[in-house]
Amino acid sequence: MIDVRNPRTGAVDAHIAPADDAALDAVSARLRAAQPAWAGLAIEERATALLALAAAMERRFDALAGALEHDTGRRAIARHEVRGVIASLGVWAGQAARLLTSEWTEGRAMPHIRHRPQFIPYPLVGVISPWNFPLTLSMIDTIPALLAGCAVLLKPSEVTPRFLAPLRACIGDVPALAPVFAAVEGAAATGIGVIDRVDALCFTGSAQTGRKVALQCARRLIPAFLELGGKDPLIILASADLDTAVTAALRGSVLSTGQACQSIERLYVAQSLYGAFVDRLIAAAERCRLNWPDIAAGEIGPIIFARQADILRNHIEDAKAKGARVRCGGEIETHGGGLWLRPTVLTGVDHTMDVMREETFGPIMPVMPYATTDEAIALANDSRYGLSAAIIGDHDEAEAAALHLNAGAISINDAALTALFYEAEKHAFGESGISGSRMGAAGFHRFLRRKALIENTGAPLPLSAFAEDAVHG
Repeated sequence: MIDVRNPRTGAVDAHIAPADDAALDAVSARLRAAQPAWAGLAIEERATALLALAAAMERRFDALAGALEHDTGRRAIARHEVRGVIASLGVWAGQAARLLTSEWTEGRAMPHIRHRPQFIPYPLVGVISPWNFPLTLSMIDTIPALLAGCAVLLKPSEVTPRFLAPLRACIGDVPALAPVFAAVEGAAATGIGVIDRVDALCFTGSAQTGRKVALQCARRLIPAFLELGGKDPLIILASADLDTAVTAALRGSVLSTGQACQSIERLYVAQSLYGAFVDRLIAAAERCRLNWPDIAAGEIGPIIFARQADILRNHIEDAKAKGARVRCGGEIETHGGGLWLRPTVLTGVDHTMDVMREETFGPIMPVMPYATTDEAIALANDSRYGLSAAIIGDHDEAEAAALHLNAGAISINDAALTALFYEAEKHAFGESGISGSRMGAAGFHRFLRRKALIENTGAPLPLSAFAEDAVHG
């Protein structure tokens, strides 16, 4: 059995039994057996099943949100997760009819040869999801994979598994979907077992673990869709409005207690605004409240994964040892057995510090001044990560600078917009991931192998057309 810790109390109040090889064999065989019939349905019929799942989640909303609240120690965001997944099911179902076209197309170079595609889903897709947004990141790949005609085997994090029970109940409410969507519990060994049994793998998590996942998938020659860590920068131009900059920086850095891959983790501010910006940011950060003791109040939830508190503490101590100054926050607090960190502003930082180079995954805002926009761009790009970035200032200046930032999505005059807006296709740069976009229509098409049917509507060329003496000029 695996112990499950309550992030608000620190107590072990749940246990899960990891799926062993026999269980993984059985569930994967069952999913594979059901998948051909699922793929044989019209895409509109699969969309109808997804809408039925959305309706089941509406009926079981309180159970899902309550389990997520228990998993993560936060109430409002737990409810946002459920609402967001229900909305996503509706969006994918609503566009289903437009996602696939299979008409014959005449060739441009050879008009008598035409072609059309056939789309073949991967039979079984594995999804391994993390602990920071348990439901959202379990379903963000699952929904389009199911719509494409795949069966899905989900393995969520062992840190936050409580939401699985109500999710399984929702799946059971949809007879068309239940045979092709299953979830198993467990830790790393179970995840390895999932990868060994699927035809394509979606993983969301750290770059360190992502490397291991990629190697295992490479050995099996299966696609690996990896969404990994980030160290997202925010550039505040001299033309920025300070109120806009502070509002975006604070929300982008500390929403969900900074436990999000697209959180802002580095701030670069034009020297002319630096002092005023830091003062306002500190004042705004100090107004933030912990959601302790009342989970229904405050903006800052607990640190979900206890080991993450050590990383946050180490980043702060490393920065202080190298000359940084803690302007607010900076101490891991214990309340009722849970761990919290108030929004923390650091100044006097540079790129020798872990807090400027390694993924922090917490509500820490290191702020560094810069002299020129070119310098700010160079600092922002000085990272092995490239998930996303942000820039605030005059639109034309911000857009021009955004074109030079090495990241998959650039928020302009806001921060961390990829947490709110899923329609824009993007790729991860650097060590932030590999494979196609999980956003937009590409997030659907990556689960389909494309077959080409090519027909000659004229006479076949004879061998003599390629004879040596048939060549002229």
